[in-house]
Amino acid sequence: MSRPKLVGITGGIGSGKSTVCKIFEVLGVKVYYADDQAKDLMETNAEVMDGIKSIFGNDAYIRNKLNRAHIAQMAFGNKNLLMELNKVVHPAVRNDFENWVAEYSEEKMVLKEAALLIEAGSYKELDTLLLVVADEETRITRVINRDLQRTEDQVRKIISEQLPDAEKLPLASFVIDNNGDKSLIKQVTKIHSQLIIA
Repeated sequence: MSRPKLVGITGGIGSGKSTVCKIFEVLGVKVYYADDQAKDLMETNAEVMDGIKSIFGNDAYIRNKLNRAHIAQMAFGNKNLLMELNKVVHPAVRNDFENWVAEYSEEKMVLKEAALLIEAGSYKELDTLLLVVADEETRITRVINRDLQRTEDQVRKIISEQLPDAEKLPLASFVIDNNGDKSLIKQVTKIHSQLIIA
């Protein structure tokens, strides 16, 4: 059975992954937003919901909506709880992605966008990896302007907890520079044409 080329796209917070994905979508490429799907599955998939309740108790949900404050409070600084949560959510997302790919089996390529593709190890299930990079100050400014509730300190903390770009670079087949001084459209169009031909 034929399947499309599976292309992953990742990058740290504020690097501009979503913007790059939007350009690919304009070029006709289907994009699977893994982080958005994970949030959706946490509130619609009974198995995932039961798993989350077994870790965080029944207070994990309020009228079938994820009680993010409760989970954040319990998981803050507790790596074991976060690992347990990932063990519930990641397989469900993987399964959901496989079903989604099957729907688009006629496509030449599809994109899977996720912040933690490398950290979660799921990049290994893909054919090619794209990394979006931007310097730290640019990323912090972007996130503060986008997420008005976040402080600079909070953004710096998130960045410090993510794998640095230097460790991601060796795993990437393509790197997109999103510091603002190079045309994103040109970079994406060039990569798109290379991937479609390959």
